[in-house]
Amino acid sequence: MSEEEQKARSGFEDLCRALNMDEEASSEAWRNYQNISTNYTLEGSVQQWLACSLFVSCRASLPTVGRGTSEGNYVSLSRILRCANMSLLDFFSKIRKWQDMAALPQDFRRSTDQLERNFTVSAVIFRKYVPIFRAIFRAPSEEPPRVHRSRKQRRHPCTVTEVFHFCWVLFVHAKGNFPMISDDLVNSYHLLLCALDLVLTNALLCHARKDLLNPQFRGLPEDFGSKDFRPSSAPCCFIQTLCELHDGLVLEAKGVKEHFWKPFIKKLFHKRIVRGKEDSLTGFLDPMNFGDSFLSLTRVYEEHVLATGSLDERIFVGETASEDIGTPGPSLSEGVVDQENQESPPCRLPTSLTLSTPLTGRRFVQQSSSSSPVSSALQSVGRLHTLLSGATQGPSAKLTLTLRSCVRDPSEAIRQRLKQMFLQLCTHYEGDLERDSTVRYFGLGEALYFRLLESITEREKRILGDADLSCILEQDMFHRSLLACSLEIVLFSYKPPGDFPLVLSIFQLPAYHFYKVIEVLVRAEQGLFREVVKHLNQVEEMVLERLAWSWDSPLWDSLRGVKDPVPACKQVMPPQYLEQSDESSAPLPPPGADPHPHSSSSVKGMSPSPSSLQDRYSSPPAAAARRRLFVDPPDGEPRAPPPCSVATVNAIPVRQTVVTMATATVTANNGQTVTIPVQGIANESGGITFIPVQVSMTPPTLTVQSAASKPPRQPPSSPLRKGSLPLFFRKVYHLASMRLRDLCVKLDLCSELRRKIWTCFEFSLVHCSGMMQDRHLDQILLCAVYVTAKVTKEDRSFQNIMKSYRTQPQAGSNVYRSVFISGRRRHLSGSSDHHTQRPADSIHRTGGDSIPLPVRCSSTLPPPQPGSPPANTFPSPSSPPEGRGEERGDLIHFYNNVYIKQMRGFALRLSAAVLETPYPSLRTGSPRRMLLSSKHSVYISPHQSATPPRDKMCYYICSSPPTRLQEINRMLRSGETPSRKRSAAPDDDAASKRVCSENHSALLRRLQDVAKDRGGAV
Repeated sequence: MSEEEQKARSGFEDLCRALNMDEEASSEAWRNYQNISTNYTLEGSVQQWLACSLFVSCRASLPTVGRGTSEGNYVSLSRILRCANMSLLDFFSKIRKWQDMAALPQDFRRSTDQLERNFTVSAVIFRKYVPIFRAIFRAPSEEPPRVHRSRKQRRHPCTVTEVFHFCWVLFVHAKGNFPMISDDLVNSYHLLLCALDLVLTNALLCHARKDLLNPQFRGLPEDFGSKDFRPSSAPCCFIQTLCELHDGLVLEAKGVKEHFWKPFIKKLFHKRIVRGKEDSLTGFLDPMNFGDSFLSLTRVYEEHVLATGSLDERIFVGETASEDIGTPGPSLSEGVVDQENQESPPCRLPTSLTLSTPLTGRRFVQQSSSSSPVSSALQSVGRLHTLLSGATQGPSAKLTLTLRSCVRDPSEAIRQRLKQMFLQLCTHYEGDLERDSTVRYFGLGEALYFRLLESITEREKRILGDADLSCILEQDMFHRSLLACSLEIVLFSYKPPGDFPLVLSIFQLPAYHFYKVIEVLVRAEQGLFREVVKHLNQVEEMVLERLAWSWDSPLWDSLRGVKDPVPACKQVMPPQYLEQSDESSAPLPPPGADPHPHSSSSVKGMSPSPSSLQDRYSSPPAAAARRRLFVDPPDGEPRAPPPCSVATVNAIPVRQTVVTMATATVTANNGQTVTIPVQGIANESGGITFIPVQVSMTPPTLTVQSAASKPPRQPPSSPLRKGSLPLFFRKVYHLASMRLRDLCVKLDLCSELRRKIWTCFEFSLVHCSGMMQDRHLDQILLCAVYVTAKVTKEDRSFQNIMKSYRTQPQAGSNVYRSVFISGRRRHLSGSSDHHTQRPADSIHRTGGDSIPLPVRCSSTLPPPQPGSPPANTFPSPSSPPEGRGEERGDLIHFYNNVYIKQMRGFALRLSAAVLETPYPSLRTGSPRRMLLSSKHSVYISPHQSATPPRDKMCYYICSSPPTRLQEINRMLRSGETPSRKRSAAPDDDAASKRVCSENHSALLRRLQDVAKDRGGAV
């Protein structure tokens, strides 16, 4: 044993003695540590890694006498961290790495994630608890000094600090007993308000305890400051006051109080854990009861923490909270003793409860950092209730009429489907005590589902006219996806940032089918709030980048079912959404490519997404034309004939010497003759590559144009491919283009190189689609950036690429540290590895392109953070249990062993030719119209130059008169609708003329002139 191992062993034994660890757990922990330290370099404190190993060993379920199964051996996480001198945030950082290195099972990972999320929710709630408590109760510095009492009078009245600690322990104990809402930010906050309401009521009703309360608190009775004040004998409730003062939702808070808080507190009184009057739930602040109540409550909470393996959340009110948690600056608990009414210092949390705006939405939705996570969550739930105000858990009369008007009424199928999915949701939360929460969540989701279904059907009616909707409303996958999406909105509102894709696993929905309903939902429902739209954007990106490419995804079946599986970007993207490159850098058509790009006239005005729901769930056309980029057509397959007798010419690479080798004489049918020079390019291998020429037979002369003097002519185009599969790839291309554009800006890569990278990426997606299976879109994109920069002599190391990539909102270390290599039986599409290797090989054998270039990567990934493991093979947290035998590695391992083997030939071609495919341009569209109120038809939308309808009242910012806002306000208060007379007659005459000149059509202005002339004549 080396000196380092002896030192580690000695520290481990000291740690076990301090924790009074049992022999079995300590032996297992030491074996695990030895195994990990042998295979990995553990940076940082050895004692902290030993603490992680001990924590894993202590969490094994052990049978107990009379109490079933206990989570662990009754050694708390707080004791382990305290003995190891390790902060809680450092622990969460290291335990994630330890899980990967030790290949721990999914159940353990989920329990650790839940522990981390519960801590994050409690940390956010505690930051709200301190200022609210300070507003209700006096500051400890204002308390009178304690009076010395004799031995017979040992019990002292409780102080403000003791009440602060008691109220927090009461809250965290209640929160821990309801697993369903322990990570629910909104309900946890309302549970805190219930705890404060109970303590405030007891302080007000307890005799001689007026000194605890802050006389400036606005919720106290008006005569509280008088000497003759007597509390009312009626039960007090301050929930509504606390919600009004601190942004709570009254109905939600009252529901939590009735269904969760009261039964829990009554149980504590009944078991005499909290002592007082059980009928009124008061009296525990009395000097004779408070001490015993506090000790009993603390003891019961400690037993709960040890039995469940939970985190001891009393850490927030400890004297060393700053060191124990790991937050910079003063301790969070110091806020209660601070006399200044200031906000708590910023707190570093292991996970964020706020969403980062995806790259695809940052042009329209800016980051908002002004509101706290609690405020944002409360606003989201409030908007959800406003949206569903008046809605029921069944279809409305309008929707019922729509369903009955179908040829086949789907109402009964919808009812049976809802019943089945409700049972599935209840089965998933079967072990929890909060069935009421499950019923409530599903009830809100069902009401939202029927509202969304009505909006979607109305939109389909406007698009399809009087067509029957049976074919759409009978789509089982559509209804299941819509209800699942509705539940995801509800769960996200209460538990930001959500837990997607949990809803997919509960209802066993394929991600490839689920995503189709997202855009339809957002387009149809104008009342969705900002955070929900942002979350749905992230959900769609998760499907496009990773979930839809899993080995069991229906996407592979869809690809096998069509003749031409993966379309190119120009085959699915309208021309107006493609960048127009210069003629000098025109793309080079590869061998066998379709020489007809799509025509802009055929798709002019086409929206970026199909407007009909039927288009999204339709199958690809059976007779789709076969189009292949970069690939020679198979033997016997005729090439598409050119539109005229003009031979297309390949562009000449820059800085190449054109040599005239010989001449040839050609005689036309009319007797004309022309001498054609035979030209070529001296390539690097010493040979000559001949240049084709174009011969124009235009009478009366015959002309010859060489490729050296004229750029290629852009041929006409073919129509876009339609259907659900092309729509999927259109979204994939748009997403990849946004991320690549951002990456190139940060890496300082020119637009020409960016288009080459895009060409390489598109080739891998079209012809090597098998590489995407069980992998991430960003992994292929990052490899394309590296190999293209390598072959074009614009070297960018993987470290620099990763450094820029980590700044993107969707980036995660598992993207480049845990890449699937091999191992699982592949569920390949029609584009198998064998099939996709052929074009690369044919390109590699092309004369002049087979120059050996160093395209392999010999660099390493960016250095990990202190204490993180080196890049190596370990199972991904998202890998299924049956994939335990698969091989995973870092991105460089994947690049050298998988990616470059299929992409070498095409990468070398990029270095020797001007080869570019169209790149998606930045969208110039405007944000969608948003509904500001569910009770009034008031919208905010982008300014349009078209004349607004006469039955609507519009206000244009910076151009309309102020009187128009006054009219809109009067209309909302009175409930009237805008009329022609009201719209044409504002209060001010000048404003009236200005509005008329702005909004009236030319015909109306002429009629007004005629009326004025007649009036003058009279």
